[in-house]
Amino acid sequence: MKNKFRFICFLFLLSANLYAQESAISGNAVNLSTPYHTVYTHLYHLQEEQFAPEIAATTFSHDSRSPEEAEDLAVRLKQILDGEGIYIDMDLLPRKTNYYDSSSQQHKYVLSARYPDIYLVRKDDGRWLYSEKTAERIDDLYKQVFPFGTHKLLDWLPRLGQKKVIGLHIWQYIGILILIILAFIVHRFFTFFFRKGMNHLLHSLGYEEVAKKFILPVARPLALFVVFLLLYVLSPVLQLPVELGYYLMLFLKATLPFFATLVFYRLVDFVGVYLDRFAKRTENTLDDQLVPLLRKALRTFVVIIGALFILDNLEFDVTAFIAGLSIGGLAFALAAQDTIKNFFGSLMIFIDKPFQIGDWITSGEIDGTVEEVGFRSTRIRTFRNSVTYVPNGKLADWVVDNHGLRQYRRFYTKLALTYDTPPRLVELFVEGLRKIVMKHPQTRKDYFEVHLNDLGAHSLDVMFYIFFAVPTWSQELKARHEILLQVMELAESLEIRFAFPTQTLHMETFPGKPGLTPEYSKSIAEMQAARDAYLGGGQLGKGNATGMN
Repeated sequence: MKNKFRFICFLFLLSANLYAQESAISGNAVNLSTPYHTVYTHLYHLQEEQFAPEIAATTFSHDSRSPEEAEDLAVRLKQILDGEGIYIDMDLLPRKTNYYDSSSQQHKYVLSARYPDIYLVRKDDGRWLYSEKTAERIDDLYKQVFPFGTHKLLDWLPRLGQKKVIGLHIWQYIGILILIILAFIVHRFFTFFFRKGMNHLLHSLGYEEVAKKFILPVARPLALFVVFLLLYVLSPVLQLPVELGYYLMLFLKATLPFFATLVFYRLVDFVGVYLDRFAKRTENTLDDQLVPLLRKALRTFVVIIGALFILDNLEFDVTAFIAGLSIGGLAFALAAQDTIKNFFGSLMIFIDKPFQIGDWITSGEIDGTVEEVGFRSTRIRTFRNSVTYVPNGKLADWVVDNHGLRQYRRFYTKLALTYDTPPRLVELFVEGLRKIVMKHPQTRKDYFEVHLNDLGAHSLDVMFYIFFAVPTWSQELKARHEILLQVMELAESLEIRFAFPTQTLHMETFPGKPGLTPEYSKSIAEMQAARDAYLGGGQLGKGNATGMN
């Protein structure tokens, strides 16, 4: 009796096992109750040892497609995940039937943040299946992961050998070898093209310096960029184990923006040459100072953008990183108000251009020549030959008197004549001064003032107010020298004496001595003749020659 019971139990278990196997093949025993079980069903039954695409296809809806189409979707989705190295951590998948995504407020689960279009949804019957949007996007994603028809290699390479050695098939080792050889050939070709072909072309066009300084330094990183781009395009074809493929694709994605950053960083120098040539065409020397600052700013911008791309490809949350930087930047801005103020002050200087390099400016207690304008401060060479660094924030707030922008340079002095000078001689002297101004080649002719202006305590004061049309201070001093020499020569020719503050005990007469009062024995005609002889007889020209020397 006991043996019969054991035999009946054995038959029952055997039939149950056979029924379970048949049900697995027909799909009746497939577990799709949670996101975990659905993903497990999909990936597990596409492994080499358990390859059953008809079971993996049950994770897609069969309402609008045939079983063969569902199998093709399941296989291609697995190839996309393996080719991109997307690692699905099964321990993190939810095992709740009624899992609810709070962000989308749906019964939905996204497999990878890199591909938000690949997600599961819960059907009305309780099954978790890949969404219809996922099924529609598989074709586009497949072309992105395997561009230029590289998916055809998935059919050809496995024929080279399916035997496994240290976790990889023979065809995968052959594919890696082909990639290495191809990368070496491409690197040699592009290096030769840029270093030889472009170099020869630029030399023949007369741009040897451009080829040496800018093209050749860019050639190596650009060739490496092309090589790693090729590796990035062809690596998914190898269908490496997901752990290895994940780190390989992560490395390639980080390497591509790295070499691209190097290329653009070195191209900044080429842009700087163009900006230099453009700045030299303008008369404003501040543009020449702006070019190095723009070059530094462009390099900084390239490095920052490149670093953000590298971090993004390394799967860092760049958005949160930038948000953190913005909060930290606010705290930094509060702590570095003066630095930021100086930076914006420098921007205002470059925009408004209140002065340029070489201008003589006066601002507050600062008086000197501008030598350099930086992002933080402006360097000014004082007339003591010392160097003053003025923060741009303060310089932008102060009143700046730019002597370098003057069209004319004013010269004002007071010519003090002795009180014993007769009026008619003063008038001749003033007329002679006006003619000196009119004849000098570097004076403003349309506006000047020369008049007997005051009766001072010790002298008759003649206002001498003129303008020089000269661009530099040195030329102004030279013109002053010439004018003053001519004034002295005119006074000497007219026998006019310049007064100076003195106190004199004046005795009109003294026994046995002539009086101190000067006697002007010349007539007005003789005085005019003396003046005209000076102005028109070559003495004024002699004064010019003396001043010019």
